[in-house]
Amino acid sequence: MTERNQTVISQFLLLGLPIPPEHQHLFYILFLAMYLTTVLGNLIIIILIVLDSHLHTPMYLFLSNLSFSDLCFSSVTMPKLLQNMQSQDTSITYAGCLAQLYFYLYFADLESFLLVAMAYDRYVAICFPLHYMSIMSTKLCVSLVLLSWVLTTFHAMLHTLLMARLSFCEDNVIPHYFCDISPLLKLSCSDTHVNELVIFIMGGLVIVIPFLLIIVSYARVVTSILKVPSVQGIHKVFSTCGSHLSVVSLFYGTIIGLYLCPTANNSTVKETVMAMMYTVVTPMLNPFIYSLRNRDIKGALARVLCKKKLTFCL
Repeated sequence: MTERNQTVISQFLLLGLPIPPEHQHLFYILFLAMYLTTVLGNLIIIILIVLDSHLHTPMYLFLSNLSFSDLCFSSVTMPKLLQNMQSQDTSITYAGCLAQLYFYLYFADLESFLLVAMAYDRYVAICFPLHYMSIMSTKLCVSLVLLSWVLTTFHAMLHTLLMARLSFCEDNVIPHYFCDISPLLKLSCSDTHVNELVIFIMGGLVIVIPFLLIIVSYARVVTSILKVPSVQGIHKVFSTCGSHLSVVSLFYGTIIGLYLCPTANNSTVKETVMAMMYTVVTPMLNPFIYSLRNRDIKGALARVLCKKKLTFCL
């Protein structure tokens, strides 16, 4: 009987955001501006790090990869959201949905691992300044980046393959603006216990452990600086840890609350807002918090602009 009720789903319908029709145009402009800011901010960081030799250091190697990850992470969901807000057709093919799920997981995981690498880099730089270059060798930094890219491939592929084995019945409406794991599991008419178990186990490895490592590294940084208390030292603590931890908390907090600690009364609106925080807001804020306030980045921007100006004049 169950087999007769099952149909082959060739596409899904994305309901998008719970925005009244009269406000649709205003929110479209807002999200378009946020997406363009994300793309422009992260592209500037990547270009400056590539062009300026002063930024060819471990910290900026991680930062360039983080900016690329942010750019791609936002691009996985935002263009489709913007298209659906302007179109009457909000459908996405079954294959397109799984592809979106894969790349969404891939770049979310990559961001998680890169944030850990950046936190470790700051820990070594502040706690072991005399041994920084020997510890953060080129070999170690490249290995950390490559390891991040490889591990995320396996994790994203695992969840995508597990999702592909599920059956979907007549209901193909996803109450979300992209193909996320939770709404897809709710639509499935198969047994999803294996998927949920893997989410919980792998989530602990990919989300909780990196988050705890970042917290521990910054706690060590704070302890190290406060051993010799001074106004300059306290300022260094807040400038080094404060803004970074705020974004880290926003990114990990929403993901942990959404996937690892779901509640039965989680509304669709609440889940959508939480998803917006780490898929749209965090990638947009990262360039400002991690780099555009940074003296090295400002210096690199000035040098690149001066070179371009001199070349134009000649």
